[in-house]
Amino acid sequence: MNQISTPTNISQTALVERFGDIPKLVMFDLDGTLVDSVPGLAAAVDGMLIDLGCKPAGVDLVRRWVGGGQWLLVQQALEFAGLPEADYLDAGVKGFRKHYAQCSDQGLTLFPGVKAFLEFLHQNRIAMAVVTNKPIDFVPKILESLGIDHYFPETLGGECLPEKKPSALPLEHMMARFSVTAEQSLMVGDSSNDLLAAQAAKVKSLAVTYGYSRGVDISQFASIWLGDDLSQLCA
Repeated sequence: MNQISTPTNISQTALVERFGDIPKLVMFDLDGTLVDSVPGLAAAVDGMLIDLGCKPAGVDLVRRWVGGGQWLLVQQALEFAGLPEADYLDAGVKGFRKHYAQCSDQGLTLFPGVKAFLEFLHQNRIAMAVVTNKPIDFVPKILESLGIDHYFPETLGGECLPEKKPSALPLEHMMARFSVTAEQSLMVGDSSNDLLAAQAAKVKSLAVTYGYSRGVDISQFASIWLGDDLSQLCA
């Protein structure tokens, strides 16, 4: 069980002003929140489509599909290719995962302000964890390749529990791991899955505008902060 130290040297920040207190745990979504992972996802989708005898979709199109998990991503790729889901979905997901295992770190970048915000939380001894719907076996390589793995002693993937976001269960599981309450926690995300999970778990949320929202207006979720650069919360 992780033990959390009391944060120090943190005052008069936008984070504290909006949260009303100093959080003990900040949970992060991965794709679209911390990391722009579309290049690797697009390469895996295109590899899968080529294996099935279809033309590749390309980065721009795949970027519109990302945000709903691997099954929905593959479903949309099959629809693009004109292949019936009933016949090709299982093979498509298997092919996607085969390719993604080889290219998950391709073209990865951190979104602006992410590294500064992570370091800000780390310096103030606020615990951090990743709660993603991405299969967990891809997560360590991504975090390590970007040099941010040391910020996250705990990670939770979409296949780790019976339910994934927008269920409250992943957030509740992570809060239990750190022995904190919902009132002591924050969720940072870019999509309705993240923000609905936070609502269900009664956790306040920070919403970023630059991610993979799939056309959903994330301002409707009454997050305590909505912005395009997490470093704004370090001031």
